[in-house]
Amino acid sequence: MSRPTSPTGTTHVSTTAEPGPMRIATTLRRACVPVLLLVLWQVLASTDVIDERLYSSPERIADTFVELTRDGTLQDNVGVSLLRALAGLALGAGLGLLVGLAAGLWRLAEESVDLTIQIVRTVPVFALTGLFIVWFGIGETPRIVLIASACFFPMYLNVYSGVRGVDRKLLEMSDSMEVGSLTAMRHVLLPGALPSALVGLRFALAYSVLALVIAETINSRNGIGYLLSSAQQYLQTDIIFTCVLLYGVLGVVSDVIVRVLERVLLGWRSGVEAR
Repeated sequence: MSRPTSPTGTTHVSTTAEPGPMRIATTLRRACVPVLLLVLWQVLASTDVIDERLYSSPERIADTFVELTRDGTLQDNVGVSLLRALAGLALGAGLGLLVGLAAGLWRLAEESVDLTIQIVRTVPVFALTGLFIVWFGIGETPRIVLIASACFFPMYLNVYSGVRGVDRKLLEMSDSMEVGSLTAMRHVLLPGALPSALVGLRFALAYSVLALVIAETINSRNGIGYLLSSAQQYLQTDIIFTCVLLYGVLGVVSDVIVRVLERVLLGWRSGVEAR
């Protein structure tokens, strides 16, 4: 029976998945602390130890979630936020991927852009919000540009590092075998840089959610941030907590998506699991 091999021809021993009972036990351990915190929160609110008007409660938040879902408010605003985040992510991560590949492959490209990028990335992206409004107005454009700016740098840095980190011996071997440049890039360079690129994508997804929170405070008339701002004006803590949890869910879902991509695209790699 043959063992799985990597795109570079190296044989790896595949790791077996956790048995069903172990997987259930792992899930229960991970859920233990969040569940206990929710129970404690509800008990404190129900016994008036904390003011439910200020701190809300899990039960009240759940009721608010159901109400907002029932009248369609939640779906409409979450959909708008998702479109903004995806548009900014596609623009920023796409540019980061292309520029990172170019800088990693060609010295001329690196000398042209790397120093400038290293300088600009030290400036907090969120500090540029005012400039983006002046340059692009108060429509959707500054929001998308803000999210794209936050996503660009982690993608660029990781792709650039991944390309430069590919084993040079493999490239020399492909040269000695007279493999064409495109073939070497496809079968050696890109697979070698893929793990770092996926790390960059994970960070870019996380930053897209963080930037979305800031972007939706820019004179927004819809989106999760709009709901959050409106709730703050009227001290509706149940809606505030609902919006915060929605942002958290978006972050968790984005991380799960990248993990699935890693399992699919990097199945040829052997890994070390925590004990």
